[in-house]
Amino acid sequence: MTRKEIEGKVRRLLSEEFEVEPEKMVSNARLHEDLGIDSLDTVDLAALVQQDFGFSMSPGEVRQLYTLGQFCDYIGRHTLEK
Repeated sequence: MTRKEIEGKVRRLLSEEFEVEPEKMVSNARLHEDLGIDSLDTVDLAALVQQDFGFSMSPGEVRQLYTLGQFCDYIGRHTLEK
């Protein structure tokens, strides 16, 4: 999976599951402050990462990622083809 594919999948998840407006989803958008992902949402987001990307991520790990770009980078480190 390429970085572009990861970003597209993450944007789709945020839009469909958390009703984040597409125009807000820029790389430096802050997950909590700008996109409205609260502490309860991090549990769901971690589960969606496992379901859609095939690796486990804890809600605590989600909370440590500040921006959408960092979130996509984290997923990329676990899924990008070497």
